Amino acid sequence: MSQSSDISYTTDELAKLLKISKLTVYDLIKKGELSSYRVGKQMRVDAADLEAYKRRNRMIPEGPLGQRQQPASHDAPSSPPFPRSIVITGQDISLDVLARHLETELPEYRMLRSHIGSMDSLIRMYKGEADLVSTHLLDGDSGEYNVPYIRRLLVGMPHLVVNLLARSAGLFVAEGNPHGITCWADLARPGMRIANREQGAGARVLLDEQLRLHRIPQEGLLGYGKTLTNHLSVAAMVASGEADVGVGTAKAASIVEGVSFIPLIQERYDLVMLKRPDNSPWIEAVLRILRSDSFKRELRAIAAYDLSHTGEIMAEA
Repeated sequence: MSQSSDISYTTDELAKLLKISKLTVYDLIKKGELSSYRVGKQMRVDAADLEAYKRRNRMIPEGPLGQRQQPASHDAPSSPPFPRSIVITGQDISLDVLARHLETELPEYRMLRSHIGSMDSLIRMYKGEADLVSTHLLDGDSGEYNVPYIRRLLVGMPHLVVNLLARSAGLFVAEGNPHGITCWADLARPGMRIANREQGAGARVLLDEQLRLHRIPQEGLLGYGKTLTNHLSVAAMVASGEADVGVGTAKAASIVEGVSFIPLIQERYDLVMLKRPDNSPWIEAVLRILRSDSFKRELRAIAAYDLSHTGEIMAEA
């Protein structure tokens, strides 16, 4: 047995080895070009399968008479195609619950989780790199969530927008709210320090829309240009006293000690799926799961989600 037979790589390690993005690794797995398996919540690829992928994608050398040599017979695929993967994007824990239900109902599919923001998720879907996208993007002018962005980004691509849940969003402040912050307008106070999210995240879009609507200049917020990649990091920065305020969800505030939460908006968290014939079987499974009592019971046990519209079709194109 070769020494490499016991070596395997995570998707992060593969991305570094191949000098590609993690989502490109997911795309290779999704297309069956890289064989993978799951260990707990983590996808892994054996070193032997990585080498096989490299061999298949190397340039085929020319023979002595200038003819192209054929790949060795042992490189030809002899096993059945790998199971199709479904790339699910977003950070809310409800997506992990959904992925687990889908794995049970669709054992022939492999679920891959990508923890990226709402806008990046839609862009990845447009590029064909994501299948089941979650989004919570507020359009400040209309007050509508998600659909205005989806229609602009997925032009000419038939899609389905289905509600996953609604959740309370607002401001993280230090325990006891020492600065007496009560609303978005309070962000205009001189010297206010913010823990911000990355561009494209739903929380960042919510903040930017509120700053625009309240005519608060971004440069007036200290720390606006320094970003974090998840709600928990933002809440932790406020709890530590490094920031006075941050935008996030009630669930994150309940996890981080030393943080109080000021609810300001009920945001709609939707799922987006492309209406293609090969997607039909798993789209139907998603709808069944979302509308099931067992799925909703599990979500209610996790957080104070509003599930009154879960499984309802919000838009279709």
